[in-house]
Amino acid sequence: MTEKIPSVLTGVSGEYFVAAELSRRGYIASITLRNTKGIDVLASNQDTSKSVGIQVKTNHGKRKAWILNQKAENYFEENLFYIFVNLKGTNERPDFYIVPSKVVAEYIEKSHREWLNTPGKKGKPHKDNPMRMFKDEEDQYLEKWGSLGL
Repeated sequence: MTEKIPSVLTGVSGEYFVAAELSRRGYIASITLRNTKGIDVLASNQDTSKSVGIQVKTNHGKRKAWILNQKAENYFEENLFYIFVNLKGTNERPDFYIVPSKVVAEYIEKSHREWLNTPGKKGKPHKDNPMRMFKDEEDQYLEKWGSLGL
């Protein structure tokens, strides 16, 4: 494991890793400007007949879990995907988890509701907040590049 980098650099590096991996696989990938709401990378096939928007979430370490905001519960489209990036050591290729946005929205809404209904420390109820978490502990979406439909 390498020295922990600042979270802003973790996020930026994830976007570049996603764009590079898409390019390596023969797709056209463009990182968007920061003013593009909810889309970090635009990707298309080579003849540009099909394109998708990608929201990138990046973590650093062994945990297969990523933090999202409550807004993600209602932010989904057929051509919108999340690519969750797990950065590992400096000389290791990251893991990529490719998940349709609708799957993410349903997962975080359900898991948050379950969390709220489960007592916390000392049996006290959890307090609602805008934080959500997506997990893929069984690697169901690991390297599922074909799901982009490009």
